[in-house]
Amino acid sequence: MKKAYMKYFAALLLFGSNGIVANRIALTSYEIVLLRTMIGSALLIAVFLLTGQRFTFWKHPQSAVYLLVSGVAMGVSWMFLYEAYQRIGVSLSSLLYYCGPVVVMVLSPLLFREKLTAPKLIGFGVVVIGVFLLNGHAGNNMDHGGLFLGGMSAVMYFFMVVCNKKAIAITGSENSTFQLTVSFLTVAVFVLFRQGLSIHIPEGCLFWIVFLGLVNTGIGCWFYFSSIGSLRVQTVAICGYLEPLSAVVLSVVLLGEQMNIAQIIGAILILGGAALGELLSGKCILCSCPFK
Repeated sequence: MKKAYMKYFAALLLFGSNGIVANRIALTSYEIVLLRTMIGSALLIAVFLLTGQRFTFWKHPQSAVYLLVSGVAMGVSWMFLYEAYQRIGVSLSSLLYYCGPVVVMVLSPLLFREKLTAPKLIGFGVVVIGVFLLNGHAGNNMDHGGLFLGGMSAVMYFFMVVCNKKAIAITGSENSTFQLTVSFLTVAVFVLFRQGLSIHIPEGCLFWIVFLGLVNTGIGCWFYFSSIGSLRVQTVAICGYLEPLSAVVLSVVLLGEQMNIAQIIGAILILGGAALGELLSGKCILCSCPFK
């Protein structure tokens, strides 16, 4: 379990820096996601085969279908998210994206038969207020289409996590390899019909593209999907807020992004409210975390 926590937290920190790395790549959001998923999936496939493992997903058709849907949802979610990065910035996009785990947490009793306590409902209410402040005080000059894209990335995040958790027969590196490959194929089909697959790489961007694909995507996804199968869905939802927290901090420090007072309060409510339910329930998973 400690190993699962370590991989999960490492993945969240890598994902939290995605927007910072993408900010250095002078390509469209769709092209960035295409190259990211292509490099990442190629790495995972190579590692999977070189370590002597073999794909067995066809032996579990129901889980394979769930994982297929999860991979499609991940690809679409990232396209929404990276477009939102370019339109409204990394900090707001990341906060909107991570409203998805809250939806997972609230619906977990119906989907996974996990107990939903009153403190968790209170935490959900706090998050809703935070989202209202974040969006309602975005300002007249804010790109509301970008806000919509950020919200849609959260919706697709929900489908990604739920379907992945239901793919119970396909776990570990096969899970992450299969899902990321499906994500790449999904984005490739979209880009093919939108503009064709010919992409010009601007000078100075190649290093960041490779870094985003190999480290943030390949290694990050392997850490993430090989760990969440061992964790409760509400644990994934609550602790997952380390990702947007690190994204917001990095975007302010490294990119100079600014937020008004109402948005700062909204961000605090979103992140704090998401963790509130777990803390008040008396079952804080951080108590057994290897980092404590």
